[in-house]
Amino acid sequence: MNDLQARTFRDLQLACDDEGGGGSYFGELEEALVQLRESSSAGDRNCAATLEIFPSWPTRVRPFVGFEKKAYVQQLESSRIRLQQLEQELQRAKSQGLMVGVGGSANGAVSSGAAMFDVEYARWLDDNCKHIAGLRAALHSRLPDGNLSTILDDCIANYDHLFRLKAITVNSDVFHLLNGAWMTPAERCFLWIGGFRPSDLLKVLIPQLDPLTEQQLVGMCNLKQSSHQAEEALSQGLLQLHCSLIDTVAGGAASLSTDTSTVDVGNYMNQMVVALDKLANLEGFVRQADNLRQQMIHQLRRTLTVRQAARCFLAIGEYYTRLRALSSLWASRPPQQ
Repeated sequence: MNDLQARTFRDLQLACDDEGGGGSYFGELEEALVQLRESSSAGDRNCAATLEIFPSWPTRVRPFVGFEKKAYVQQLESSRIRLQQLEQELQRAKSQGLMVGVGGSANGAVSSGAAMFDVEYARWLDDNCKHIAGLRAALHSRLPDGNLSTILDDCIANYDHLFRLKAITVNSDVFHLLNGAWMTPAERCFLWIGGFRPSDLLKVLIPQLDPLTEQQLVGMCNLKQSSHQAEEALSQGLLQLHCSLIDTVAGGAASLSTDTSTVDVGNYMNQMVVALDKLANLEGFVRQADNLRQQMIHQLRRTLTVRQAARCFLAIGEYYTRLRALSSLWASRPPQQ
């Protein structure tokens, strides 16, 4: 990322925080695109002027100048490619931001953390599709295990990157992760504490991994059982937090005087402080759930052979591709009479 791009995203985050909404985010991003277009146009003019000078320069200087010219042209081309990517990300962010604005907050605003996550997640999704396509091609061409292992490790590293993105977002907007607004509707049907439920995914994967050795089968069954137990513990803890939060918020009814229009302000504020402290615990649940998901992914890599693991992650990618396709088909279905 060059200086302009780094400054753009840094200023973008600050602008969103200052304005307090997604509208500022989109406005700042569009302004950044205009600046990048202007810099590209200026680069074209400078490059053309430089090319006119080259023929009159001494022969001994031309090799060095040619090297700089080539580097400059490459940098200009990279800026153009980045411009196209930013324009695509802007369109994705606008479409996702509108969806979040309807159901994400009372005033329809999108937090800066949520908006940035949506942009980064769209980019991650594109990268993940490329990794899945690479795995499919490698398996089809019977690539040697050493080369296949490199592609597989890149795929797993991409999942690790997603968990890092979520770890950043959970501090700024945990509700955005919990409500799954960044997913398609079909994916949200299976949402569990901000992501997929490991034991459910293992139920889909195990039948597709035959033949497994006895040791591998035992390992996969133990992984599914331990994941299920951890999920139940987290779900019970989250349910208790919900119940406690309900009691705290609803407890204000007892502080109302005979005149229901009068409220004990001091008691009300104390209850809100307690409720906020309890809401902060939601971040811990999302972190633990993501940690469980990440552990499952790496355990699959350790338990299976390279080719089995490649088939496994290919199956995961195709499973979620079908869920996203199902959402698109559902959205485009003809209206019911």
